[in-house]
Amino acid sequence: MRGTAFSTLPQLGFRCQQGTCRAQIWICQTVPPETWKDPGSNGYAHQCRLRRIRTLLRPEFRIIEGGPRVGAGPKHVLIEHQGQSGSGLDHADDSPYRFNCRSVMPLNCGIVGLPNVGKSTLFNALSGAGAVAANYPFCTIDPNRGIVPVPDERLNRLFATNSSARVVPTTIEFVDIAGLVAGASRGEGLGNAFLGHIRQVDAIVHVVRCFESEGITHVAGKVDPGRDIEIINTELLLKDLETAERFTEKWQKAAKGGDAAAGMTAALGARLTTHLAQGKAARLLTELTREEQRCVDEMFLLSRRPVLYVANVGESDLPEGNAWAKQVRDIANSEQAECLILCAEFEAQLAELDDAEKTAFLESEGLSSGGLQRLIQAAYRLLNLITFFTHGPKESRAWTVVAGTCAPQAGGQIHSDFERGFIRAETVHVEDFVRVGSEAAARTSGIMRSEGKEYVVQDGDVILFRFNV
Repeated sequence: MRGTAFSTLPQLGFRCQQGTCRAQIWICQTVPPETWKDPGSNGYAHQCRLRRIRTLLRPEFRIIEGGPRVGAGPKHVLIEHQGQSGSGLDHADDSPYRFNCRSVMPLNCGIVGLPNVGKSTLFNALSGAGAVAANYPFCTIDPNRGIVPVPDERLNRLFATNSSARVVPTTIEFVDIAGLVAGASRGEGLGNAFLGHIRQVDAIVHVVRCFESEGITHVAGKVDPGRDIEIINTELLLKDLETAERFTEKWQKAAKGGDAAAGMTAALGARLTTHLAQGKAARLLTELTREEQRCVDEMFLLSRRPVLYVANVGESDLPEGNAWAKQVRDIANSEQAECLILCAEFEAQLAELDDAEKTAFLESEGLSSGGLQRLIQAAYRLLNLITFFTHGPKESRAWTVVAGTCAPQAGGQIHSDFERGFIRAETVHVEDFVRVGSEAAARTSGIMRSEGKEYVVQDGDVILFRFNV
Protein backbone atom coordinates (compact mmCIF):
# COMPACT_ATOMS: atom_id res chain seq x y z
CA MET A 1 0.00 0.00 0.00
CA ARG A 2 1.24 3.46 -0.88
CA GLY A 3 -0.11 6.63 0.72
CA THR A 4 -0.68 9.86 -1.16
CA ALA A 5 0.76 13.06 0.30
CA PHE A 6 1.52 16.62 -0.76
CA SER A 7 5.02 17.46 -1.83
CA THR A 8 5.42 19.30 1.47
CA LEU A 9 5.01 16.01 3.38
CA PRO A 10 7.47 13.11 3.41
CA GLN A 11 6.41 9.84 1.83
CA LEU A 12 4.38 7.71 4.21
CA GLY A 13 6.12 4.72 5.75
CA PHE A 14 4.37 1.45 6.49
CA ARG A 15 4.75 -1.68 8.56
CA CYS A 16 2.17 -4.44 8.46
CA GLN A 17 1.30 -6.55 11.50
CA GLN A 18 -1.41 -9.22 11.60
CA GLY A 19 -3.31 -7.83 8.64
CA THR A 20 -3.25 -4.22 9.88
CA CYS A 21 -1.21 -1.57 8.11
CA ARG A 22 -0.26 1.54 10.05
CA ALA A 23 0.90 4.57 8.11
CA GLN A 24 3.21 6.82 10.09
CA ILE A 25 2.66 10.41 8.98
CA TRP A 26 5.68 12.03 10.51
CA ILE A 27 4.94 15.66 9.64
CA CYS A 28 1.19 15.82 10.03
CA GLN A 29 -0.75 19.03 9.57
CA THR A 30 -3.41 17.05 7.77
CA VAL A 31 -5.10 13.71 7.92
CA PRO A 32 -4.12 11.43 5.01
CA PRO A 33 -5.37 12.95 1.74
CA GLU A 34 -6.93 9.69 0.58
CA THR A 35 -9.36 9.77 3.53
CA TRP A 36 -10.88 13.18 2.79
CA LYS A 37 -14.40 13.74 1.58
CA ASP A 38 -13.12 16.48 -0.69
CA PRO A 39 -9.41 16.13 -1.63
CA GLY A 40 -9.44 19.72 -2.90
CA SER A 41 -10.11 21.01 0.63
CA ASN A 42 -6.59 19.99 1.77
CA GLY A 43 -8.22 18.20 4.71
CA TYR A 44 -6.71 20.71 7.13
CA ALA A 45 -7.23 19.53 10.71
CA HIS A 46 -6.43 22.09 13.40
CA GLN A 47 -3.78 20.27 15.43
CA CYS A 48 -5.47 16.98 14.62
CA ARG A 49 -8.43 17.79 16.85
CA LEU A 50 -10.76 14.82 16.83
CA ARG A 51 -13.94 16.75 16.12
CA ARG A 52 -12.37 18.50 13.12
CA ILE A 53 -11.00 15.22 11.74
CA ARG A 54 -14.38 13.52 12.02
CA THR A 55 -15.91 16.17 9.76
CA LEU A 56 -13.23 15.53 7.11
CA LEU A 57 -13.36 11.75 6.87
CA ARG A 58 -15.28 9.81 4.28
CA PRO A 59 -17.93 7.42 5.69
CA GLU A 60 -15.75 4.31 5.39
CA PHE A 61 -13.18 5.79 7.75
CA ARG A 62 -13.52 6.07 11.51
CA ILE A 63 -11.39 7.26 14.41
CA ILE A 64 -10.56 4.37 16.71
CA GLU A 65 -8.14 5.99 19.14
CA GLY A 66 -6.88 9.38 20.29
CA GLY A 67 -3.40 9.29 21.79
CA PRO A 68 -1.72 11.27 24.61
CA ARG A 69 -2.92 14.85 24.56
CA VAL A 70 -0.91 17.97 23.80
CA GLY A 71 -2.69 21.11 24.92
CA ALA A 72 -6.25 20.96 23.61
CA GLY A 73 -5.54 18.34 20.92
CA PRO A 74 -4.37 14.72 20.89
CA LYS A 75 -0.77 13.88 20.11
CA HIS A 76 -1.81 11.25 17.62
CA VAL A 77 -4.97 9.81 16.13
CA LEU A 78 -5.57 6.32 14.75
CA ILE A 79 -7.88 6.31 11.73
CA GLU A 80 -9.15 2.96 10.54
CA HIS A 81 -10.27 2.15 7.02
CA GLN A 82 -12.32 -0.97 6.30
CA GLY A 83 -11.24 -2.06 2.81
CA GLN A 84 -13.76 -1.35 0.09
CA SER A 85 -13.40 -1.85 -3.63
CA GLY A 86 -13.15 1.34 -5.61
CA SER A 87 -12.05 3.40 -2.60
CA GLY A 88 -8.92 4.64 -4.35
CA LEU A 89 -6.65 2.95 -1.78
CA ASP A 90 -4.18 0.35 -3.00
CA HIS A 91 -4.86 -2.64 -0.76
CA ALA A 92 -5.02 -6.38 -1.39
CA ASP A 93 -7.78 -7.44 1.00
CA ASP A 94 -10.48 -6.16 3.34
CA SER A 95 -8.27 -5.86 6.42
CA PRO A 96 -8.38 -2.48 8.16
CA TYR A 97 -5.74 0.13 7.55
CA ARG A 98 -4.81 2.44 10.40
CA PHE A 99 -3.29 5.84 9.95
CA ASN A 100 -1.31 7.06 12.95
CA CYS A 101 -1.32 10.86 12.67
CA ARG A 102 1.18 12.56 14.95
CA SER A 103 0.54 16.26 15.36
CA VAL A 104 3.64 18.45 15.39
CA MET A 105 1.87 21.75 14.80
CA PRO A 106 2.91 24.47 17.25
CA LEU A 107 0.70 25.14 20.23
CA ASN A 108 -0.75 28.63 20.22
CA CYS A 109 -2.24 31.39 22.35
CA GLY A 110 -5.33 33.33 21.30
CA ILE A 111 -5.41 37.03 22.21
CA VAL A 112 -8.99 37.92 23.23
CA GLY A 113 -10.88 40.79 24.86
CA LEU A 114 -13.55 43.39 24.16
CA PRO A 115 -13.15 45.60 21.07
CA ASN A 116 -10.70 48.52 21.35
CA VAL A 117 -8.76 47.21 24.36
CA GLY A 118 -5.41 47.01 22.51
CA LYS A 119 -5.39 43.40 21.29
CA SER A 120 -4.25 44.10 17.74
CA THR A 121 -1.73 46.71 18.89
CA LEU A 122 -0.25 44.13 21.23
CA PHE A 123 -0.31 41.48 18.51
CA ASN A 124 1.47 43.80 16.07
CA ALA A 125 4.16 44.51 18.66
CA LEU A 126 4.58 40.77 19.28
CA SER A 127 4.68 39.52 15.73
CA GLY A 128 5.20 42.43 13.35
CA ALA A 129 2.39 40.88 11.29
CA GLY A 130 0.68 44.20 10.61
CA ALA A 131 -2.81 43.39 11.88
CA VAL A 132 -5.33 46.20 11.52
CA ALA A 133 -5.51 48.29 14.71
CA ALA A 134 -8.31 50.82 14.42
CA ASN A 135 -10.74 52.72 16.62
CA TYR A 136 -13.92 50.83 15.79
CA PRO A 137 -15.34 47.45 16.83
CA PHE A 138 -14.62 44.37 14.73
CA CYS A 139 -11.74 45.87 12.74
CA THR A 140 -10.34 42.35 13.05
CA ILE A 141 -12.68 39.67 11.71
CA ASP A 142 -10.51 36.82 10.48
CA PRO A 143 -7.89 35.91 13.08
CA ASN A 144 -4.35 37.14 12.42
CA ARG A 145 -1.56 34.70 13.18
CA GLY A 146 2.04 35.38 14.08
CA ILE A 147 4.96 33.07 14.91
CA VAL A 148 7.09 34.71 17.60
CA PRO A 149 10.61 33.65 18.64
CA VAL A 150 10.92 32.83 22.34
CA PRO A 151 13.77 34.87 23.87
CA ASP A 152 16.16 32.65 25.80
CA GLU A 153 19.56 33.89 26.98
CA ARG A 154 20.64 30.29 27.55
CA LEU A 155 20.57 29.68 23.79
CA ASN A 156 22.77 32.73 23.17
CA ARG A 157 25.30 31.53 25.76
CA LEU A 158 25.27 28.06 24.21
CA PHE A 159 25.84 29.54 20.75
CA ALA A 160 28.80 31.53 22.09
CA THR A 161 30.65 28.40 23.25
CA ASN A 162 31.76 27.46 19.71
CA SER A 163 31.40 28.41 16.06
CA SER A 164 27.94 27.15 15.14
CA ALA A 165 26.93 28.53 11.76
CA ARG A 166 23.64 29.90 13.09
CA VAL A 167 21.38 30.14 16.11
CA VAL A 168 17.72 29.11 15.85
CA PRO A 169 15.33 29.99 18.69
CA THR A 170 12.14 28.09 19.36
CA THR A 171 8.85 29.80 18.59
CA ILE A 172 5.32 30.22 19.86
CA GLU A 173 2.22 31.18 17.85
CA PHE A 174 -0.13 34.02 18.78
CA VAL A 175 -3.57 34.46 17.22
CA ASP A 176 -5.29 37.87 17.26
CA ILE A 177 -9.02 37.11 17.65
CA ALA A 178 -11.64 39.78 17.00
CA GLY A 179 -13.21 41.54 19.98
CA LEU A 180 -16.11 39.79 21.69
CA VAL A 181 -19.20 41.61 22.94
CA ALA A 182 -22.07 40.79 25.27
CA GLY A 183 -24.37 38.34 23.52
CA ALA A 184 -21.57 36.68 21.52
CA SER A 185 -22.80 33.24 22.63
CA ARG A 186 -26.08 34.07 20.84
CA GLY A 187 -24.30 35.34 17.73
CA GLU A 188 -24.08 39.07 18.57
CA GLY A 189 -21.21 40.89 16.87
CA LEU A 190 -20.31 37.88 14.73
CA GLY A 191 -19.90 36.08 18.05
CA ASN A 192 -20.35 32.51 16.80
CA ALA A 193 -17.43 32.86 14.39
CA PHE A 194 -15.22 34.50 17.00
CA LEU A 195 -16.00 31.87 19.64
CA GLY A 196 -15.14 29.26 17.03
CA HIS A 197 -11.73 30.89 16.63
CA ILE A 198 -11.16 30.64 20.38
CA ARG A 199 -12.03 26.94 20.22
CA GLN A 200 -9.04 26.42 17.93
CA VAL A 201 -6.40 27.80 20.30
CA ASP A 202 -4.69 26.05 23.21
CA ALA A 203 -4.55 28.93 25.69
CA ILE A 204 -6.06 32.39 26.07
CA VAL A 205 -4.31 35.73 26.57
CA HIS A 206 -7.11 37.98 27.86
CA VAL A 207 -6.29 41.67 27.28
CA VAL A 208 -8.14 44.05 29.61
CA ARG A 209 -8.29 47.81 29.08
CA CYS A 210 -6.88 49.73 32.05
CA PHE A 211 -6.32 53.15 30.49
CA GLU A 212 -8.41 56.21 29.62
CA SER A 213 -8.27 57.77 26.16
CA GLU A 214 -10.63 60.28 24.59
CA GLY A 215 -9.48 59.19 21.15
CA ILE A 216 -10.29 55.50 21.67
CA THR A 217 -13.90 54.69 22.40
CA HIS A 218 -14.93 52.00 24.86
CA VAL A 219 -17.79 49.79 23.66
CA ALA A 220 -19.40 49.90 27.12
CA GLY A 221 -18.93 53.64 27.60
CA LYS A 222 -16.32 53.69 30.36
CA VAL A 223 -13.36 51.70 31.65
CA ASP A 224 -14.33 48.98 34.14
CA PRO A 225 -11.99 45.96 34.10
CA GLY A 226 -14.17 43.84 36.39
CA ARG A 227 -17.20 44.29 34.16
CA ASP A 228 -15.17 43.73 30.97
CA ILE A 229 -13.70 40.47 32.27
CA GLU A 230 -17.15 39.31 33.37
CA ILE A 231 -18.58 39.97 29.89
CA ILE A 232 -15.95 37.81 28.19
CA ASN A 233 -16.05 35.05 30.80
CA THR A 234 -19.85 34.97 30.78
CA GLU A 235 -19.98 34.51 27.01
CA LEU A 236 -17.46 31.67 27.18
CA LEU A 237 -19.40 30.03 30.02
CA LEU A 238 -22.75 30.36 28.24
CA LYS A 239 -21.36 28.68 25.14
CA ASP A 240 -19.78 25.95 27.27
CA LEU A 241 -23.03 25.43 29.16
CA GLU A 242 -24.84 24.96 25.86
CA THR A 243 -22.20 22.42 24.79
CA ALA A 244 -22.27 20.54 28.12
CA GLU A 245 -26.08 20.32 28.09
CA ARG A 246 -26.02 18.91 24.57
CA PHE A 247 -23.44 16.24 25.47
CA THR A 248 -25.26 15.39 28.72
CA GLU A 249 -28.56 14.92 26.90
CA LYS A 250 -26.89 12.58 24.42
CA TRP A 251 -25.27 10.55 27.21
CA GLN A 252 -28.50 10.36 29.20
CA LYS A 253 -30.35 8.95 26.19
CA ALA A 254 -27.63 6.35 25.71
CA ALA A 255 -27.76 5.46 29.42
CA LYS A 256 -31.52 4.86 29.22
CA GLY A 257 -30.78 2.42 26.41
CA GLY A 258 -28.67 0.32 28.78
CA ASP A 259 -25.20 1.71 28.05
CA ALA A 260 -23.37 1.49 31.41
CA ALA A 261 -20.45 3.65 30.25
CA ALA A 262 -22.88 6.33 29.09
CA GLY A 263 -24.41 6.33 32.59
CA MET A 264 -21.04 7.30 34.06
CA THR A 265 -20.47 10.05 31.50
CA ALA A 266 -24.03 11.33 31.98
CA ALA A 267 -23.25 11.77 35.68
CA LEU A 268 -20.09 13.67 34.73
CA GLY A 269 -22.12 15.81 32.32
CA ALA A 270 -24.62 16.69 35.05
CA ARG A 271 -21.78 17.59 37.41
CA LEU A 272 -20.11 19.74 34.75
CA THR A 273 -23.38 21.48 33.83
CA THR A 274 -24.00 22.39 37.48
CA HIS A 275 -20.43 23.66 37.79
CA LEU A 276 -20.76 25.91 34.71
CA ALA A 277 -24.22 27.14 35.75
CA GLN A 278 -22.63 28.43 38.96
CA GLY A 279 -20.43 30.74 36.87
CA LYS A 280 -17.25 28.69 37.33
CA ALA A 281 -14.84 28.07 34.46
CA ALA A 282 -14.47 24.49 33.29
CA ARG A 283 -10.73 24.60 34.03
CA LEU A 284 -11.58 24.97 37.74
CA LEU A 285 -13.39 21.60 37.76
CA THR A 286 -10.94 19.35 39.59
CA GLU A 287 -10.64 15.78 40.85
CA LEU A 288 -11.37 14.21 37.48
CA THR A 289 -10.35 10.64 36.68
CA ARG A 290 -8.35 10.01 33.51
CA GLU A 291 -11.49 8.81 31.71
CA GLU A 292 -13.46 11.85 32.91
CA GLN A 293 -10.60 14.08 31.77
CA ARG A 294 -10.80 12.51 28.32
CA CYS A 295 -14.57 13.04 28.12
CA VAL A 296 -14.31 16.70 29.15
CA ASP A 297 -11.42 17.31 26.73
CA GLU A 298 -13.47 15.98 23.81
CA MET A 299 -16.07 18.69 24.45
CA PHE A 300 -13.48 21.37 23.57
CA LEU A 301 -14.89 23.73 26.19
CA LEU A 302 -13.79 27.34 25.82
CA SER A 303 -13.43 28.02 29.54
CA ARG A 304 -11.21 24.96 30.00
CA ARG A 305 -8.30 26.68 28.32
CA PRO A 306 -5.69 28.20 30.65
CA VAL A 307 -5.81 32.01 30.85
CA LEU A 308 -3.21 34.76 31.17
CA TYR A 309 -4.64 38.20 31.98
CA VAL A 310 -2.86 41.23 30.50
CA ALA A 311 -3.67 44.60 32.09
CA ASN A 312 -3.09 47.12 29.30
CA VAL A 313 -2.26 50.37 31.10
CA GLY A 314 -1.21 53.83 29.92
CA GLU A 315 2.50 54.56 29.54
CA SER A 316 2.47 56.85 32.59
CA ASP A 317 1.27 53.94 34.76
CA LEU A 318 4.28 51.70 34.03
CA PRO A 319 5.65 49.59 35.58
CA GLU A 320 3.42 49.05 38.62
CA GLY A 321 0.05 49.75 36.97
CA ASN A 322 -2.93 51.55 38.47
CA ALA A 323 -6.11 50.84 40.43
CA TRP A 324 -7.71 49.23 37.38
CA ALA A 325 -4.71 46.93 36.94
CA LYS A 326 -5.05 45.93 40.60
CA GLN A 327 -8.63 44.82 39.88
CA VAL A 328 -7.34 42.58 37.08
CA ARG A 329 -4.63 41.15 39.33
CA ASP A 330 -7.13 40.37 42.08
CA ILE A 331 -9.44 38.58 39.62
CA ALA A 332 -6.51 36.59 38.22
CA ASN A 333 -5.48 35.55 41.73
CA SER A 334 -9.02 34.39 42.52
CA GLU A 335 -8.94 32.18 39.40
CA GLN A 336 -5.41 30.92 40.07
CA ALA A 337 -4.33 32.61 36.83
CA GLU A 338 -1.33 34.80 36.02
CA CYS A 339 -1.48 38.55 35.38
CA LEU A 340 0.95 40.81 33.51
CA ILE A 341 0.96 44.61 33.43
CA LEU A 342 2.16 46.31 30.24
CA CYS A 343 1.36 49.11 27.83
CA ALA A 344 0.60 47.83 24.33
CA GLU A 345 1.24 51.21 22.70
CA PHE A 346 4.61 51.52 24.45
CA GLU A 347 5.54 47.99 23.35
CA ALA A 348 4.53 48.78 19.76
CA GLN A 349 6.87 51.79 19.75
CA LEU A 350 9.63 49.75 21.38
CA ALA A 351 9.34 46.97 18.79
CA GLU A 352 10.23 49.41 15.99
CA LEU A 353 13.61 50.34 17.53
CA ASP A 354 16.97 48.61 17.12
CA ASP A 355 18.67 47.13 20.18
CA ALA A 356 20.73 50.21 21.09
CA GLU A 357 17.75 52.57 20.75
CA LYS A 358 15.58 50.12 22.66
CA THR A 359 17.97 50.08 25.62
CA ALA A 360 18.14 53.88 25.72
CA PHE A 361 14.36 54.18 25.43
CA LEU A 362 13.81 51.75 28.32
CA GLU A 363 16.34 53.57 30.50
CA SER A 364 14.61 56.90 29.82
CA GLU A 365 11.38 55.35 31.13
CA GLY A 366 13.10 53.81 34.16
CA LEU A 367 12.50 50.24 32.91
CA SER A 368 14.97 47.36 32.77
CA SER A 369 13.13 45.43 30.04
CA GLY A 370 10.04 45.53 27.85
CA GLY A 371 6.84 43.68 28.58
CA LEU A 372 6.79 41.52 25.44
CA GLN A 373 9.56 39.23 26.65
CA ARG A 374 7.68 38.63 29.89
CA LEU A 375 4.46 38.05 27.94
CA ILE A 376 6.07 35.49 25.60
CA GLN A 377 7.67 33.62 28.48
CA ALA A 378 4.43 33.67 30.49
CA ALA A 379 2.52 32.30 27.48
CA TYR A 380 5.16 29.60 27.17
CA ARG A 381 4.56 28.60 30.79
CA LEU A 382 0.81 28.81 30.24
CA LEU A 383 1.07 26.11 27.57
CA ASN A 384 3.16 23.93 29.91
CA LEU A 385 6.10 23.98 27.50
CA ILE A 386 9.79 23.48 28.16
CA THR A 387 12.87 23.98 26.00
CA PHE A 388 15.71 21.61 25.20
CA PHE A 389 18.70 22.37 22.99
CA THR A 390 20.79 20.77 20.28
CA HIS A 391 24.26 22.06 19.54
CA GLY A 392 26.74 21.43 16.74
CA PRO A 393 28.79 22.99 13.93
CA LYS A 394 25.75 23.72 11.77
CA GLU A 395 23.51 25.29 14.38
CA SER A 396 22.66 25.85 18.03
CA ARG A 397 18.92 25.36 18.29
CA ALA A 398 16.11 25.47 20.84
CA TRP A 399 13.24 22.97 20.61
CA THR A 400 9.84 22.99 22.28
CA VAL A 401 8.14 20.03 23.96
CA VAL A 402 5.38 19.71 26.52
CA ALA A 403 6.64 19.15 30.07
CA GLY A 404 6.76 15.43 30.81
CA THR A 405 7.84 14.39 27.31
CA CYS A 406 10.20 11.38 27.17
CA ALA A 407 13.46 11.44 25.22
CA PRO A 408 12.34 9.43 22.13
CA GLN A 409 9.32 11.66 21.59
CA ALA A 410 11.47 14.78 22.06
CA GLY A 411 13.80 13.43 19.38
CA GLY A 412 10.78 12.90 17.15
CA GLN A 413 10.24 16.68 17.15
CA ILE A 414 13.55 16.96 15.28
CA HIS A 415 13.16 13.98 12.94
CA SER A 416 10.98 10.89 12.91
CA ASP A 417 14.04 8.62 12.69
CA PHE A 418 15.23 9.90 16.07
CA GLU A 419 12.12 8.48 17.70
CA ARG A 420 11.72 5.38 15.54
CA GLY A 421 15.34 4.22 15.93
CA PHE A 422 16.06 5.74 19.36
CA ILE A 423 19.02 4.18 21.19
CA ARG A 424 19.91 6.72 23.87
CA ALA A 425 20.08 10.43 24.65
CA GLU A 426 23.41 11.89 25.74
CA THR A 427 22.40 14.74 27.98
CA VAL A 428 23.92 17.62 29.92
CA HIS A 429 22.27 20.73 31.35
CA VAL A 430 22.91 23.89 29.34
CA GLU A 431 24.45 25.77 32.29
CA ASP A 432 26.94 22.93 32.85
CA PHE A 433 27.71 22.80 29.13
CA VAL A 434 28.39 26.54 29.00
CA ARG A 435 30.56 26.30 32.12
CA VAL A 436 32.89 23.63 30.64
CA GLY A 437 32.68 25.08 27.13
CA SER A 438 32.34 22.08 24.82
CA GLU A 439 30.91 18.60 24.32
CA ALA A 440 34.36 17.04 24.65
CA ALA A 441 34.93 18.81 27.95
CA ALA A 442 31.51 17.69 29.18
CA ARG A 443 32.42 14.07 28.44
CA THR A 444 35.86 14.37 30.02
CA SER A 445 34.48 15.93 33.21
CA GLY A 446 31.79 13.22 33.50
CA ILE A 447 28.80 15.59 33.51
CA MET A 448 27.30 14.20 30.28
CA ARG A 449 24.81 11.43 31.07
CA SER A 450 23.50 8.59 28.92
CA GLU A 451 19.71 8.33 29.26
CA GLY A 452 17.29 5.70 27.93
CA LYS A 453 13.74 5.60 26.56
CA GLU A 454 12.09 6.37 29.89
CA TYR A 455 14.04 9.57 30.51
CA VAL A 456 11.80 12.62 30.91
CA VAL A 457 13.38 15.61 29.19
CA GLN A 458 14.09 18.53 31.53
CA ASP A 459 13.99 22.23 30.73
CA GLY A 460 17.48 23.32 29.69
CA ASP A 461 18.79 19.91 28.60
CA VAL A 462 21.36 19.87 25.79
CA ILE A 463 20.80 16.54 24.05
CA LEU A 464 22.68 14.46 21.50
CA PHE A 465 20.36 11.75 20.18
CA ARG A 466 21.82 8.36 19.22
CA PHE A 467 19.63 6.33 16.87
CA ASN A 468 19.71 3.58 14.26
CA VAL A 469 17.15 2.93 11.51
